[in-house]
Amino acid sequence: MDHPKHAAAAGRPGGIVAVLAVAGVVAALMQTLVVPLIGELPELLHTSAANASWAVTATLLAGAVAVPSTGRLADLHGKRRMLLACTVPLIAGSVLCAVAGSLTPMIVGRGLQGMGMGIVPLGISAMRDLLPPERLGSSIALMSSSLGIGGALGLPLAAAVAENASWRVLFWGAAGLSVLIAALIWWMVPAVPRQAAGRFDVPGAVGLGAGLVCLLLGVSKGADWGWTSGTTLGLLGAAVAVLLVWGWWELRTGDPLVDLRVTAGRQVGLTNAASVLVGFAMYAQSLIVIQLLQLPKATGYGLGQSMLAAGMWMAPAGLMMMAVSPLGARLSQARGPKVTLCAGSLVIALGYGMSIGLLGSTWGVLALTCVINAGVGLAYGAMPALIMSAVPLSETGAANSFNTVMRSVGTSVSAAVVGVVLAQLTTDLGGHALPSENGFHAGMLIAGAGALAGALVTLGLPGGKARRAAAGGDVKAEAPART
Repeated sequence: MDHPKHAAAAGRPGGIVAVLAVAGVVAALMQTLVVPLIGELPELLHTSAANASWAVTATLLAGAVAVPSTGRLADLHGKRRMLLACTVPLIAGSVLCAVAGSLTPMIVGRGLQGMGMGIVPLGISAMRDLLPPERLGSSIALMSSSLGIGGALGLPLAAAVAENASWRVLFWGAAGLSVLIAALIWWMVPAVPRQAAGRFDVPGAVGLGAGLVCLLLGVSKGADWGWTSGTTLGLLGAAVAVLLVWGWWELRTGDPLVDLRVTAGRQVGLTNAASVLVGFAMYAQSLIVIQLLQLPKATGYGLGQSMLAAGMWMAPAGLMMMAVSPLGARLSQARGPKVTLCAGSLVIALGYGMSIGLLGSTWGVLALTCVINAGVGLAYGAMPALIMSAVPLSETGAANSFNTVMRSVGTSVSAAVVGVVLAQLTTDLGGHALPSENGFHAGMLIAGAGALAGALVTLGLPGGKARRAAAGGDVKAEAPART
């Protein structure tokens, strides 16, 4: 039962936005928390480098499986309740990782941390229920930018802690932050009546989870296993088969996990397609820049930075997402989120175009990553507005969560494509094969092409239809209950 003081919190929209944004930042921190430890994990956990990489993969897979289900459960049982539920695996996973002495508990803990990623789409959906219309657009944009802020702060913070203290401090700190946001959500975020009726679609959740695991596992591990290996091809083939059966089920069940008739509609479908492309473009620069910054200057193009210094050079770019979020909200209010999404995609492409002449210095890298992330901030802020203006109130949690999964698909494909490019275009330094300068340029240009493709997709979106929702105006009327 909700605490009676929560009713008073409804009158403090600024506090609600602040709490949800901080919660999003903490959830996003979990994604980059382990990056500075990747090189040391094999020794720390007494395992191989290939096995240690599962500490990253597990978070991705668990998030992809859990996020759609938490979104639908939030529609059925209340968004505040599911926001609190998402903090439980964040806390448990962080504690488990902090005490881990071998690979298995680390993988389980990282998987639990990934399950907490549902906080971001749930927070965005809750804003539609809790905030006054005039605050909605800017608050959605800020919440969306929390992904970039968390990722940007996570890398230098984790590197600093890893260099100056025990690696276990990272995870104890993550546990403490997770407890803090749970307390803030409990105290500051009021409950609202649930918007949906019906039952939770267990077969749909299992089917979508299985299909996404096969897809993302095949894509993320294809380079290690070989793209033509039986395991990779089998997983990708299974993903197609399972998702086709899942789609068949969703169209026939009375209470689907994801309403595919709405999802396949012009506005939601094209927004999700653009999300894949923007996610692809966003993630590529993270993979390329961190390597370029740390390569030795002896290569002739490496920038010779430590992990901590590299994280510091990348941090301002993530903060740009927060800086542009008010601008994006105003643009959406004036011209509609379609224009904002298209503009964001074009700004991302511009940033990648700048890489042709700016990859040779740390200041040049800082400039182009700031431009790219400014574009990501614009685009990510517009996506929830487009989604929520096209779905009924009873489906905002599920629809936003599915959109988050589409971004994850884009980032996974990006990691695979960039990995292949950098593995194929190499140079030799002291007997070691390193990504070449041409490889970095090729990866950046491919990502820029992805951003341009995202801009083209947005041209097919209905013009101005979602403008009032983005500005905090009327939302789409509730759809009739399913029978």
